[in-house]
Amino acid sequence: MDAPNASFTAASSPGGEARPESSAAAAGEPAGARLKVVIAEDSYLIREFLTYLLSRSDEVELAAVCSNAKELEQTIDNWHPDVVVTDIRMPPSRSDEGIRIAVRLRETDPDVGVVVLSQYAEPAYAIELLEQGTGGRAYLLKERIHDEQQLLDAIQTVAHGGSVIDPAIVDVLIAARSQAANSRLAELTPRERELLAEIATGKSNGAIAESLFLTKRAVEKHVNAIFSKLNLPETADVSRRVKATLIYLSEEGAEPEV
Repeated sequence: MDAPNASFTAASSPGGEARPESSAAAAGEPAGARLKVVIAEDSYLIREFLTYLLSRSDEVELAAVCSNAKELEQTIDNWHPDVVVTDIRMPPSRSDEGIRIAVRLRETDPDVGVVVLSQYAEPAYAIELLEQGTGGRAYLLKERIHDEQQLLDAIQTVAHGGSVIDPAIVDVLIAARSQAANSRLAELTPRERELLAEIATGKSNGAIAESLFLTKRAVEKHVNAIFSKLNLPETADVSRRVKATLIYLSEEGAEPEV
C-alpha cells in the first residue's frame, strides 16, 4: 500500500515528534472546525491505511501517527488531540495498552475522544473501556475501517461526547451476560472461585491452604461449599474435584496447567 502524500514537520513539538500536516494547513488555509486526530497502531499496513484515509479527509487534521503506547502517551501530552484512534494491543507488552490509555484519559483529559480498534470482538476489553461511562468512546472492529465514512462518523461522534459500539461487540456482550447468568459458577463467592481455580491446577487442600494463606479447615469448608453449589454429590466412580475442574475449565475458558 502506498504511503499517503502527507508532509511532515518535527518543529514546535516539546518532545520533537514528527507530525503530518493536513493539506489545508500545508497550503496556508485555516483548519476551521476540523478535529485534531492522533493514530496509534503497531501494524504497519493498518497504520498506513489509517494515515491514508484520515490525511485526505476534510473533517480531520491528522496530528501524529504512533506505533506504540509510549509514543502515543507523549503525543497526547504534546499535541492535546481531540480524538485518539488506537489499537488495543501495542508494544511494549502487546496486551491492552490502548484500553489502559483510554481509561487514563478519563481522568487526565476527559475531553479527548477515543476510538478503539480491535481485530476481534472481545467482551472483556469492551467492558474495561466502557465501565466508567460510554461517552466519548467508540469500540470498532478493524474490518470496519474499510468503510471510510463509518470511521469518520465514529471520530465525529466521540469528539462530541457520544459513543459508538460495533454491533458485533454488542452481540458478544449480550452473549457473555447471558452465559454468566446461566453459569453454574454464578452462585460461587469470589473466594470460592479463587479456590476452584486452585483446584483446577491439581493442588491438594493443603497446598491451597498454603497458597491462599488459609487454614486447612477453612479450605475444606470452602471446597465442600463449592461441591454443594455445583451439585456434585460424592460418588465412588468419579472424583468431585475432577468434575469441578471440568466445569471450571469449560465455563472460564481456561486451560489446565501442565
